[in-house]
Amino acid sequence: MDVLNYKSIAYSKAGKFEEARFEKIHNVIFNSSHEASIIVAQEIADLIRAKNSQNEACVLGLATGSSPIKVYEELVRMHKEEGLSFANVITFNLDEYFPMDRHNIQSYFYFMHEHLFDHIDILPENIHIPDGKVSPEDLYQYCIDYELKIKAVGGIDFQLLGIGRTGHIGFNEPGSHFNSGTRNITLDHITRIDAAPAFLGIDNVPRKAITMGISTVRSAKRIVLLAWGISKADILKKTIEGNITSQVPATYLQEHNNTTFVLDKGASRELTRVKTPWLVTSCIWTEELKLKAVVWLSELTNKAFLKLTDKDYNDNGMSSLLTEEGTAYDLNIKMFNKLQHTITGWPGGKPNADDTNRPERATPEKKRVIIFSPHPDDDVISMGGTLDRLVEQGHDVHVAYQTSGNIAVSDEEALKFAEISMALNAHSEASKNIINALKNKTDHSIDSLEVRKLKGLIRRSESLAATRYLGLHDSNVHFLDLPFYETGTVKKKNLSEDDITIMQSLIESLKPHQIYAAGDLADPHGTHKVCLDSLFEALKRLKHHPYMNDCWVWLYRGAWHEWESYQIDMAVPMSPDQVLKKRHAIFYHQSQKDGVMFQGDDSREFWVRVEDRNRFTAKKYNDLGLADYAAIEAFKRYHFNTT
Repeated sequence: MDVLNYKSIAYSKAGKFEEARFEKIHNVIFNSSHEASIIVAQEIADLIRAKNSQNEACVLGLATGSSPIKVYEELVRMHKEEGLSFANVITFNLDEYFPMDRHNIQSYFYFMHEHLFDHIDILPENIHIPDGKVSPEDLYQYCIDYELKIKAVGGIDFQLLGIGRTGHIGFNEPGSHFNSGTRNITLDHITRIDAAPAFLGIDNVPRKAITMGISTVRSAKRIVLLAWGISKADILKKTIEGNITSQVPATYLQEHNNTTFVLDKGASRELTRVKTPWLVTSCIWTEELKLKAVVWLSELTNKAFLKLTDKDYNDNGMSSLLTEEGTAYDLNIKMFNKLQHTITGWPGGKPNADDTNRPERATPEKKRVIIFSPHPDDDVISMGGTLDRLVEQGHDVHVAYQTSGNIAVSDEEALKFAEISMALNAHSEASKNIINALKNKTDHSIDSLEVRKLKGLIRRSESLAATRYLGLHDSNVHFLDLPFYETGTVKKKNLSEDDITIMQSLIESLKPHQIYAAGDLADPHGTHKVCLDSLFEALKRLKHHPYMNDCWVWLYRGAWHEWESYQIDMAVPMSPDQVLKKRHAIFYHQSQKDGVMFQGDDSREFWVRVEDRNRFTAKKYNDLGLADYAAIEAFKRYHFNTT
């Protein structure tokens, strides 16, 4: 079977395969990372079985990070439920931080045993992971020996990869040479920033690593690269459609003849055939695609909707759209009205008004509303102006904080509160224990239950201060403390029945007309995604109840991204006074204000970042020819099946 047919058959059933003239690497797009991971795990399992039937070893190159976790989970499941044996498998991991003790919970040795090796029948002597404690004097020879071990077993049959935002594969950072082998490397600043949450701060992230080289990776007979979430979209476009360059090391894979990139929808967003499919092939012009295309054309030409001409459409590959719609004039008005109808100052619906062209229903006039907030600040950060508007307009608003958020409180902040408690009550045994635990805490150790409880209480008190400021009674604020989050580490447990039951119970008790939830899926394995999955599963189980027919679900984005203009179903403008009020609500979350632990590579504080984003959304609306507002919060409606 030739390579192209093999790849097409392997992924065509669940993925969407389409050759595109812009693309230089074969890629397949799946609806979700979960679906894609199962397919990739199946390919690995088939290879293991085929090699076993021939009495040959199967040599796997393995990756770490969030991308392959579901692949490993599925391989473990197949081992336990289907008898998949790893007795004939030899593995070589891509990389390891340096220096790094293998027993450190941040080590890749720990990661691989936690997610895969401790749950399968692989022989310990067949596991190879770079040793982060090799002495500097022995490191050069150690790397040479690692290469020789790979060659001694006949090379890697299947190499699993992720991709970093710098375009690194393994830890081959920008500047890595085409012929590079296993070596010690200095990590790029962006790579260290991305690792910072796992290490509870960038200061704790090692500056160096041991990595297989580009040549080592490219020598694999088969390569599959996994990429999930919109945070990877920009680098994937450069990798798949750009020129080969050492500044984006993953582009070297363009010259490998058996590579497939496996993407979810978020990761594929910037690819030409996804972002602007009319430039690649004939389109079926759905209403959403029409709006997307006209928004794109407006931004490309720097013209408002109503100023676009027939020539603008024809010159930019959209003549087929004009053929279907008639003239630019008619299409422009249609799209202008469609976007204008998303704007409302009444997010709960305007009483006694014709709601035909409004995003929300006029009735009932006073709605029961649940705002689900994954962390104890996402509500005010992401939709503080809308929350304020809903309260002011008399709706029965409830805020439900899905997790305690305790891991995002620094040890210094917790110590401050513990010492205050100790000063007020010198005989407090709990305060003494917390102070001792914090002062004697070793690097990367897990907080005690008492420390985690204090950190959770800090987040809880800040949340109540913010919601009180916005006019909510404490009885309308719910702290769900979903169990999946309570691990004391960045790594969380999988969604459980207990999590879903908690979500169900709140929805059943309130029978809401509106639900707001975080639809920010930059990290498809992150807390926001698990929180959203818990809501979707609860809705699925409750959908047959009559009250669910009157429940609408609105998704907001988090601090990092906003909906694209064409995706927005409800745009809630904010006045300058409301912008300031939202800022003050965010300020109540003091533990998250200065030097927040999960800042990312954006040095702005959350309130600055959010205000800039809200202003930018308003500017985009204005640039498209709509009214000029100080700021806008945006929402997309989620339609769940109630039948």
